[in-house]
Amino acid sequence: MLFLTHGPDRDRQNNSIMKIVVIGGTGLIGSKLVNKLRQLQHEVIAASPATGVNIITGQGLDEALKGAQVVVDLSNPPSFDDDVATKFFQTAGSNLFAAEAKAGVKHHIALSVVGTDRLQASRYFRAKLVQEKLVRESGIPYTIVHSTQFFEFIPVITQSGTMGREVRIAPAAFQPIAADDVAEIMKDITIGTPINTITEIAGPERMPLDEFVGFFITATKDRRVLFRDVHAPYFGLELNDQSLVPGENARLGRIKYNDWLKARAQVV
Repeated sequence: MLFLTHGPDRDRQNNSIMKIVVIGGTGLIGSKLVNKLRQLQHEVIAASPATGVNIITGQGLDEALKGAQVVVDLSNPPSFDDDVATKFFQTAGSNLFAAEAKAGVKHHIALSVVGTDRLQASRYFRAKLVQEKLVRESGIPYTIVHSTQFFEFIPVITQSGTMGREVRIAPAAFQPIAADDVAEIMKDITIGTPINTITEIAGPERMPLDEFVGFFITATKDRRVLFRDVHAPYFGLELNDQSLVPGENARLGRIKYNDWLKARAQVV
């Protein structure tokens, strides 16, 4: 496992200031990434419909990408339905790569999910695989980042397994990562060079999914009762110990789950 380092940024493109467009730059990861890149004095466009850039209609896209060296795609469809998600990524990819080719973009970075290729029973993961194929075939140098689930998603996972006062969660291996760590690693990748393949990122701790949920329930003084259930579905999928965890060469964040829970309790 490779750990996130905090030394000088490696492979920075000629140590020069770049124009970087972050698609989805106003979201959870996007807003953090935009701030980090701006602190390095890069010219950063936080692109989203709210800022006048729409990758589905193409509105504002050419203007936003004019002169850009790097594009980071953090976009997500409005629905995880198979047809909706697939059409979203196909349309967005067509518009985005046409604009990138016109602008002469040198590096396209797409944030995807660990397990995308293994969880093809999921409509969403099928759509993500379509997105990744478009990236590889775009002709633009790229890096695809497979991340494990974020700590911030665990409340949603808990709710998805809830029926009444019972929470049923599978004990499958799980290695989530804090959004702050995702943004930090994405910053390094953004100012680095394309690798034209997939790189994996994850949190520093691996344990069963139901234990992560149990710690969350305890920390939030939730009155629901947790049950370990090997057949409990994960958004409709049955998991095993390989479903949601990265391989041996994943790059790891530094924020531990218990520290994240403590910090979350102070702001909730």
